[in-house]
Amino acid sequence: MTHPAPHRIVFANEKGGTGKSTTAVHVAVALAYQGARVAAIDLDPRQRTLFRYFENRKETMERREIDLPTARFDVLDSERPEELEAMVAQVGEGADFVVFDTPGRDDPLARHAATEADTLVTPLNDSFVDFDLIGQVDAETFKVRRLSFYAELIWEARLKRSRSQIEQGRREMDWVVVRNRTGHVEARNMVRIEQALKELSKRVGFRVSQGLSERVIYRELFPSGLTLLDKGHLGELGTSHLVARQELRELIKSLNLPMPAKQAPELALA
Repeated sequence: MTHPAPHRIVFANEKGGTGKSTTAVHVAVALAYQGARVAAIDLDPRQRTLFRYFENRKETMERREIDLPTARFDVLDSERPEELEAMVAQVGEGADFVVFDTPGRDDPLARHAATEADTLVTPLNDSFVDFDLIGQVDAETFKVRRLSFYAELIWEARLKRSRSQIEQGRREMDWVVVRNRTGHVEARNMVRIEQALKELSKRVGFRVSQGLSERVIYRELFPSGLTLLDKGHLGELGTSHLVARQELRELIKSLNLPMPAKQAPELALA
């Protein structure tokens, strides 16, 4: 029996510092905890944040002699789409999901990955510096003036996908803009961002979801490759860490991913 093509989840933002890699790792591990088979591909051979995270996770499992849900992972050092597709075929063989982490810059391969996504996740900080990635606003009214190049690229890709869906049986692309690190944003600015996102979402068709707050725990977990989901291996957690788990639970729900029939009944975040 032929296994269906894996669902592609692409984390993409041409601006760095938005929590993209951290979110990608936690989503990948959360899916693995639910029983899904997950592959992860890092498209930033210079930073290799996602690759290093899973490499650290593997080393921790070996050192502590423990078994944790994880993903098959690799990093691609190429700008050729055909080489990416070859890696997807190899690393993603038999997988339910392939998670892609893209560079925080304009990159030809990142564009290809984004336009081929089944679920495109664009993490943003609640800042008009980050908002500029997808749209430009009026300096006085904060109304959206025009789409950015990136938003136009995704809009055209979605139109192309919609035309080929019936012919090729492809899924419709679901674009989700994730608002990370909202806890440190001044209230008036947060409202302006929220209104601008709502206005732009109507034009372009993306959904908006709350993401992960800025927390020191995420940086502390990187060397071990552990995540907030790895109960029993993190020591005693404070209230803020429990809140962070709930944020992750809500994010996973909001992505509305097509879970395989074998999934676990509850996400291990309690």
